[in-house]
Amino acid sequence: MITTLIYIVIPLLLLSLAGGLFFLLVDKGDTGRKRTVYFLGLRVFFAALLIILVVIGLYTGELGNSVPWEDS
Repeated sequence: MITTLIYIVIPLLLLSLAGGLFFLLVDKGDTGRKRTVYFLGLRVFFAALLIILVVIGLYTGELGNSVPWEDS
């Protein structure tokens, strides 16, 4: 469940970053428009959500850090 949410949040994070870049280039310094700030704020929200999901996944044991060569 946590991995599915992580797979959903990562593209949303990248899309908000691309949207911020797009509106940065389109608005060209127009101070009346705050679309770039909103998209970058959304990116910060998705990044914080991603960190929270990873911490919850590690805490519950759904995500782990195991390597195949440590079995023996």
